[in-house]
Amino acid sequence: MGAARMRVAERLRRLALPALPFGWLLLFFGLPFLIVLKISLSDPATALPPYTPVLNWDAGVAGWSDFLAALDFENYRTLAADPLYLDAALTSLGIALAATLLLALVGYPIAYGMARAPKRLQPLLVALMVIPFWTSFLIRVYAWIAILKGDGLLNSVLLGLGLIAQPLAILNTPAAILIGIVYAYLPFMVLPLYAVLERLDRGLIEAARDLGATRLRAFLTVTLPLSAPGIVAGALLCFIPIIGEFIVPDLLGGPDTLMLGRVLWSEFFSNRDWPLASAVAVLMLLIVAGPVVLFREAEARQMERPR
Repeated sequence: MGAARMRVAERLRRLALPALPFGWLLLFFGLPFLIVLKISLSDPATALPPYTPVLNWDAGVAGWSDFLAALDFENYRTLAADPLYLDAALTSLGIALAATLLLALVGYPIAYGMARAPKRLQPLLVALMVIPFWTSFLIRVYAWIAILKGDGLLNSVLLGLGLIAQPLAILNTPAAILIGIVYAYLPFMVLPLYAVLERLDRGLIEAARDLGATRLRAFLTVTLPLSAPGIVAGALLCFIPIIGEFIVPDLLGGPDTLMLGRVLWSEFFSNRDWPLASAVAVLMLLIVAGPVVLFREAEARQMERPR
């Protein structure tokens, strides 16, 4: 009897360990998502809350029946019919992909240099990468306005050096958005790459060099493939929030910039159309979830591949 109780207690302990993260995800992600999904199937109303239907808990089964019958997909049909939302989704996807690629190209040399620096300097280099987070994100974006505007610091320096004849129109362009995003999200790319590259066994590179590989070939055949998990982790950490970015496109891209984050804000706070805004949020989640699912499938196939 005592052995059976011990086995039951052991099973409960094994179940409790994964139950904690799953319970956290269910409470703080699953439940809010279901609320947003329900609102996206509702209709706008000049009331509080500004949507219908609202479940009447005292009506019993009949209340549930009326509640479910009133839900519809009209907001999703609106998203499909209006090209504005498709343009916003494509623009967000294009900017996120371009920014993630730029972040990888800029962040990899930085992470590689940090990982190859003397051990005593590496904590200092990591601290220098993290220090910008101590300053308000909004203030840092406003600083880029002062740098990129027509009479700003960048144009003043270029004009002073004689490299340009007239100020460059950078602010309120896609280039300004990419500059701001790459600056803001660079630590999210560098730190995962640094963590992988710092643990890389340098003996593998030395072995490749002993076998006749050049520095470039050793990098391409040893270092780059082994650092792929860091590249993917950094890309996901950057791509996912960039899709819904609002502050950088709004301040650096100007009023004509059309991204999902701006559309979402406009529908919620300007138009007060919560159901349509919730449908945009669900669309954004689907766009973000796609790359994550593809990555997980590729990772599963990689683990199943015979070694």
